[in-house]
Amino acid sequence: MVGRPIAHSLSPVIHQAGYAAAGLAGWSYTRIECGAEELLALVAGLGPEWAGLSVTMPGKEAALALADEVSPVAAAAGAANTLVRRPDGTWYADNTDVTGMVEVLTTAGVSTGATVTVLGAGGTARAALATAARLGASGVTVVARRESAIDELRPVAGALGIPLTGAGWPDAATHAATADVVVSTVPKGVADPLATEVRWRPSTVLFDALYDPWPTPLAAAASAAGCRVVSGLDLLLAQAVGQFEHFTGMPAPRAAMARAVAGHRRPASSGRS
Repeated sequence: MVGRPIAHSLSPVIHQAGYAAAGLAGWSYTRIECGAEELLALVAGLGPEWAGLSVTMPGKEAALALADEVSPVAAAAGAANTLVRRPDGTWYADNTDVTGMVEVLTTAGVSTGATVTVLGAGGTARAALATAARLGASGVTVVARRESAIDELRPVAGALGIPLTGAGWPDAATHAATADVVVSTVPKGVADPLATEVRWRPSTVLFDALYDPWPTPLAAAASAAGCRVVSGLDLLLAQAVGQFEHFTGMPAPRAAMARAVAGHRRPASSGRS
């Protein structure tokens, strides 16, 4: 996997568990620290032994730009978390964050017509917009510290055909309190003050993309209010299943990969993909 920072990521644990369960003894999954501006050169230098790359922040938009072929969902989101090497040496980009997020939110009970508030406006927020469109959300409010970051998402929302409303960070608690679904994509610590500011409705579903440490103050407060809470670990597993199948061409051994995640569902060890 490539990104910066990535030392905290549990993706190697999940993928290695999958390879072992599938009998892929010669396969390995490793971390490579790489910024967005370095990704093109890195990919160009990879040999044919590389089946693909998992791409985390800040390289998801760069991954999309360098691919020879792009999946419809990655194109709609404007970001890719998966690069797959084709037999002819070309690269295919997909976004399994979207399919994974759809899965975990559907499992949490999110239905058509929900209102969605997204905290943050980076690469994971793009996936959240695509997810909201797939789930048939009635609209999305993106709350961010920079108005320009929200403006960069407007073409994405337009392409997805979903209404987008922008809001400043001082209004985050208000928009979180009135949404059916809240998706937090901000870095560790940014949303912590909201834990004491949001007046949660028990019917709200919170997806917090963080998982280290877990629960976050935001997740703990939402859970205490009776909300259904989905963690970054849930998404990490769901998106890894899609990546495994891309890389190997085999059905993912989900149960073995889930067991690898389960050992980390505790407060001290429970980061982003």
